[in-house]
Amino acid sequence: MAYIELNEVTYTYPLMKEPALQNISCSLELGKFYGVIGENAGGKTTFCNLLRGLIPHFYNGKLIGDMTIDGEDIRKIDVDVLSTKMGYIFQNPFTQISGVRKTVFEEIALGLENLGVPKAQMIEKVIEVAKLLKIEELLLNDPNRLSGGQRQRVAFASIIAMDSDIFVIDEPTSQLDPEGTERIFEIIHMLKEQGKTIILVEHKVDLIAEYADEVLVFQKGRLLKKGDARTVLSDLELLEHGTMLPQAVILERELRLNGIALPKAPVTTEECIDLLQKGGVGYESN
Repeated sequence: MAYIELNEVTYTYPLMKEPALQNISCSLELGKFYGVIGENAGGKTTFCNLLRGLIPHFYNGKLIGDMTIDGEDIRKIDVDVLSTKMGYIFQNPFTQISGVRKTVFEEIALGLENLGVPKAQMIEKVIEVAKLLKIEELLLNDPNRLSGGQRQRVAFASIIAMDSDIFVIDEPTSQLDPEGTERIFEIIHMLKEQGKTIILVEHKVDLIAEYADEVLVFQKGRLLKKGDARTVLSDLELLEHGTMLPQAVILERELRLNGIALPKAPVTTEECIDLLQKGGVGYESN
């Protein structure tokens, strides 16, 4: 059953003539992992802002169409209540930290304090989450002096501590090195294993192929395609729209064009390696 529903939603930012989102209709279910991909400035971040309630409650602009979260109109929803259900990880790790806390411990506890969680319970929860994300050594550090990767892990800890059921994550690895990216995806994998609902904007499509249940493709503010991850990510026509596809899909196409056929079309890197190692390669006659 759909938890979030959009029906012909169009949104235009203040002072802008062209809409950032145009006629978006889709539904999102609890417990699924949604990958959001597409060209730069295609509407992905605006879509996240809408899901999180920043549109229309923070960004005014012009919102047309209907959107509901758990049956409630986004225009009437209490964003403070929504923030307890839905955590938002921003693209830039350096804007993720509040800037008003002296230690990482206090930073993670901030949301719990705002909810009025008793002190003993709050301390227990912060320590539990810090251990879970392997950041215990950072708890007494100044959050404003952390690296980008460390800040993102602290941001995840802050949201996880509040027991959010839904995570809206906007390009969390865009400014991270490979090691930082790997650590963030270890956290995302853990959240998926816990059955959390994840809506992830990510330009590294090979990682989307590995984790996502469904994929949404945006182009010029429109929802170009939505569906099962394997079906969407193996659609070669998306290349004509400037959408990147997984390396495994591109490799399979190149092999096929050169008369070499794999027993099935891989989508993930792991699938591709497995097929090649097993020697399941055939040659097509012209």
